[in-house]
Amino acid sequence: MKPLKTFDNLSRIKQERITRIAVEEFSEKGYAGASINAMVRRLGIAKGSIFQYFGDKRGLFLFVFNTAMEKVKDYLRTVRDETASEDLFTALEATLTAGVIFMQKHPVIYRLYIKTLFEDDIPFRSEILRSLREDSFKYFRSLLERARAGGELRPDLDLDKAAFVLDALMDRFLLARTVPHLDAGLGIYGCSDDAARQWIAQIREMVRTGIGSP
Repeated sequence: MKPLKTFDNLSRIKQERITRIAVEEFSEKGYAGASINAMVRRLGIAKGSIFQYFGDKRGLFLFVFNTAMEKVKDYLRTVRDETASEDLFTALEATLTAGVIFMQKHPVIYRLYIKTLFEDDIPFRSEILRSLREDSFKYFRSLLERARAGGELRPDLDLDKAAFVLDALMDRFLLARTVPHLDAGLGIYGCSDDAARQWIAQIREMVRTGIGSP
């Protein structure tokens, strides 16, 4: 979702401020509960300006959500590039660790993702979530393809199914660290950085045992 040209004409500082405050509002209150009035009060602009920039509330949400998710994708692409010379399992460990670090640095963005995941009144929610899962699947598929070329994987491994499992594994681990009722009483929720690193190291070894070349 692209904003209207009136938004593009704003300075980068103003664009970033509008985006930041909108992300905070949607991540705290969800789509239905988010208030355009509350946003414009914080911004000190006329309410009509939001509609001139994005058309409506739906347009604003889609823009800020896509902007936030692009930040996540850029972060993961950097991790993938930085681990290009490493084996799959080191890259997987780096990816999981990067996810934890990103959540700590950008808690509001991750909270926005959680709101979108669990609230069913968000416009185009199914399309948004499907697109995210497809992007994540492609990320892990690319790591697996690189690993297969390097002879790191079992020869009989189905890369599509393996990518699905790795995507599910990462998403579930990060959710368990953030949402209390999703850690199954294992102590993942809110765990220390040291505990998270131990979990990640053990996950890496389990994956290596399961799909690695004998």
